[in-house]
Amino acid sequence: MNFVILAGGSGTRLWPLSRDHQPKQLAKLVSEVTMLEDAIANLGALASPQNLYISTNSTFAKLIREIVPSIPANHYIIEPEKRDTGPAMAYVATWMSQSAPDEPMAFIPSDHFIRDRDMYQTTLRAAETMIRETGKLLDISVQPTFPSTTLGYTKVGKLIEDRHGVHFLQFLGHREKPDYPTAKQLLDDGHYLWHASYYMWTPQKFVEAYQQYAPGIGNYLNDLLNAIEAGDSQQLAAVYSQMEKISIDYAVTEKMNPEDVLIIRGDFGWGDLGSWDTVYDELSHTTDSNRNLIKANWHGVDTHDSLVFSTSQRLVATIGLSNIVIVDTPDALLVTQRGRGQDVKKIVTLLKERGADTYL
Repeated sequence: MNFVILAGGSGTRLWPLSRDHQPKQLAKLVSEVTMLEDAIANLGALASPQNLYISTNSTFAKLIREIVPSIPANHYIIEPEKRDTGPAMAYVATWMSQSAPDEPMAFIPSDHFIRDRDMYQTTLRAAETMIRETGKLLDISVQPTFPSTTLGYTKVGKLIEDRHGVHFLQFLGHREKPDYPTAKQLLDDGHYLWHASYYMWTPQKFVEAYQQYAPGIGNYLNDLLNAIEAGDSQQLAAVYSQMEKISIDYAVTEKMNPEDVLIIRGDFGWGDLGSWDTVYDELSHTTDSNRNLIKANWHGVDTHDSLVFSTSQRLVATIGLSNIVIVDTPDALLVTQRGRGQDVKKIVTLLKERGADTYL
């Protein structure tokens, strides 16, 4: 199986750590290495320079090559421009279809947290076998713990098969990023899992799905393939720019025939590090006696249930605070309440509107 690390996003909800020139996947957020390096390490012996690919943009590619120089230059799939995951993943599938149209491949997000690497790798091995046997799209979903409005929800039915503790479930439908009342209903329903965005199929099957369900993308894939094969970067960019700017979840997942999909319940300690709130939640087991998550040179008095993160050795001191997020970088400081993590992207939008591009 081939693995494609998705590393083209900017992660605006993790500002000011995540920037246009230094996105979250290239930051050391949860360990002593970057999130991208963690994503590769999570794959263990399953991945090697021969079957590992990077999907990103030209700016990030330069940085990634410095971080993981072992990946061959011809294993970088460079997006002509940012157009969301729908076009990006269609481009990857089309690109991969040149050399391995029927070989299973897995899209691996670069910003997720995996606690149990052994079970994660066992899950991916089982997925590869199931793709070869059934020809179906495999997707991983995980048990929800609260009514999230930033994740998609997968409705699942009966257990299809249990392979070495990996549970394959019937797919009954997908709801992408519902509002809070709907998310609460889905959580209470008991038949919905969080969609973790690990798509696994063959490149040719992905291409066919786009052509069937997402004509705003699929209708351009033959022209895109011709441009790729000709090595014509200008034509490639021209074709790519015409594709509908949309996520794969809205473009394809919500529309797919349930008979063509199997869901794997991810039981490997998955976490989506998409905001400072989720960073706190996923790393809450490392908090101090006052439930503070500290990644900084910090001293505090009467401070509880807070996150303090710094990229420097500058001292951060707090007094009488609770449920606060403080993120300190050399040129920008964020202070907000825990629970307002989704609103950080509003600051990014505000900075853009005011021309403060230096801080983006």
